[in-house]
Amino acid sequence: MSLRQYVLQNGENYIYKVSFFCKLSETMARRGMNLTLSDQAIRLDLVAKARGIASAEEYFINLPEPTKNHLTYGALLNCYCKELMTDKAEGLMEKMKELKFASSPMAYNSLMTLYTKTDQPEKVPSIIQEMKANDVLPDCYTYNVWMRALAAINDISGVQRVIEEMKRDGRVMADWTTYSNLASIYVDAGMFQKAEGALKELEKRNTDQDLGAYHFLITLYGRTGNLVEVHRIWRSLKLAHSKMANISYLNMIQVLVNLKDLPGAEARFKEWESKCSTYDIRVANAMIRAYAKEGMLDKAEGVKKHAKMRGGRLNAKTWQIFMEYYMSKGDMKMVHWCADRAIKKGRSHGRIWVPPCEVIQAIMAFFEEQKDVAGAEKFIELLQKVEMDLGPEIFEALIRTYAAAGKNSPGMRRRLKMENVVASQATEKLLDTVCSMI
Repeated sequence: MSLRQYVLQNGENYIYKVSFFCKLSETMARRGMNLTLSDQAIRLDLVAKARGIASAEEYFINLPEPTKNHLTYGALLNCYCKELMTDKAEGLMEKMKELKFASSPMAYNSLMTLYTKTDQPEKVPSIIQEMKANDVLPDCYTYNVWMRALAAINDISGVQRVIEEMKRDGRVMADWTTYSNLASIYVDAGMFQKAEGALKELEKRNTDQDLGAYHFLITLYGRTGNLVEVHRIWRSLKLAHSKMANISYLNMIQVLVNLKDLPGAEARFKEWESKCSTYDIRVANAMIRAYAKEGMLDKAEGVKKHAKMRGGRLNAKTWQIFMEYYMSKGDMKMVHWCADRAIKKGRSHGRIWVPPCEVIQAIMAFFEEQKDVAGAEKFIELLQKVEMDLGPEIFEALIRTYAAAGKNSPGMRRRLKMENVVASQATEKLLDTVCSMI
């Protein structure tokens, strides 16, 4: 059995879990499984995911020379590109060219993706020219990343030329992802008529009735402001997929909310609630946000209450939405309460959620105004469970709160030193008072 077959039989989520990867390696060794060249490349990628890039490099170095081929070199290059390690990626690419291992578009695609992610899209056209000079045939992904790069440098006419070149070449057939990419570029450029033309092409090419294609159609028609087409595509989606996924309802509700079609969003939400087998809190959050945005707090609270009754697990995002609502109303007591709930919910779900800096500062200013030292201290204690470095502004606000409340903290200077906080001159003056013994 090859590693690829093992992956298919045992699921793909394991690649993100270090413990399972180790178990996999042990199982393979125990069963005496022979790794093919393709397996070696896959395993190198898994090492990078499970143990980091340094371990992947060590794995590559220790490979027998015959297995260091275009596949394993390409896997290591892809790892460098994913980690945005430009110098190492470029150096390895040059080595691959020397060894004649850069004969497929995959290596070039990885490098071009790296350049787009590191704000160097201007380098992509020269990579394309190099591919052409070396007779490396582009694939569909090549054309997509090329178009994105041209869009990033505002060369929209160049994007159109790429599509025309792709049509003339004829060796690579544009699929629906190509036209979703093109439509998105046109939408970003405000060229809605051209975007809708691309969306029509996208729809024609969605011959397999791909769920992702429908989601792109709904989202992009939504961004053009075409509510009629959004509803039409939704009906097509329901005809194509009798059992609707939670993510489809989430996407549709978000689009309808953005288009100010609150009644439509409510109808889809009720439809989802009546049919869903698993209560996805993300869908409920979308409606809570919609109501909160419109100032309809009672309805937002109603959705939250009903979600709990249906078994939905409120998460940090739920409380963040309410926090943002109260922030807009200037109700700092409720902002603090919601932020507190969001942090604790995030931690209970094994995730970290930290309020935005401006919210933290506003809450600390509220404690200072209320002369609430206990509240400020408790809030900082909670924050330090999710954020190591709070910065000097937070501790300076705490000192001002002590001063406003007329309370002393003899150990405050030592505390600031432990937190690596350098106080401003104004705060230093307050420290003389706050640190003095009663």
